[in-house]
Amino acid sequence: MLSDAELLRYSRQILLSQVDIDGQLRLKHGKALVIGLGGLGSPVALYLAAAGVGELHLADFDTVDLTNLQRQIIHDSDSVGMSKVDSAIQRLQAINPEIGLIAYREALDEDSLAGAVAAVDVVLDCSDNFGTREAVNAACVVAAKPLVSGAAIRLEGQLSVFDTRRDTSPCYHCLYGHGSEAELTCSEAGVIGPLVGLVGSLQALEALKLLAGFGEPLVGRLLLIDALSTRLRELRVKRDPACAVCANRHG
Repeated sequence: MLSDAELLRYSRQILLSQVDIDGQLRLKHGKALVIGLGGLGSPVALYLAAAGVGELHLADFDTVDLTNLQRQIIHDSDSVGMSKVDSAIQRLQAINPEIGLIAYREALDEDSLAGAVAAVDVVLDCSDNFGTREAVNAACVVAAKPLVSGAAIRLEGQLSVFDTRRDTSPCYHCLYGHGSEAELTCSEAGVIGPLVGLVGSLQALEALKLLAGFGEPLVGRLLLIDALSTRLRELRVKRDPACAVCANRHG
């Protein structure tokens, strides 16, 4: 059940026929893992907390740096030097004290990542390197958990949802299996703040759709964002039947 305070807090989204009381209850009982509390993870965590997702699992081993504040809006000047997880928890508790917050302050190895993924209903990859994305994807395939993956660098962003519970859904490796550990990061190539805010907000929206059970998730589609010209383009993406990660997921 929703309390009177919850009915009031979430009244604007409960008014949506696609959400209603039943959808809000699903959000209340939902659990989401946010991997990375930087430019993407900041709006993801803020919006999921504000929307009433019952339990947020927050993973980041880094500390807040002054250079982060241009885009990582969950942190502030007083957070510099603090664990990003602790900084985020402080902000999220102020926004919505009704939700549960689970902290992962150390880098997740294969076993701890598998456990963290298995414990939730949806995973949001807000990391900034290919190796982490591949590891998160593999754990999501094994645990049959939907993965909302976002990326942004310079003035370009990408977003997709990989839900291998669906026979036709690709996984991250189907698209990016030939990626490289040598790829540039934001610290090397730069990024504009509102772009990561846009991608992260869309990631949060996709997670809410998955948790509450409304709309059409971005499965089998890759959204490309060109911030320089303010253009969005969508590509259809297919499962690779020979994918090294997900080919035998139903075997």
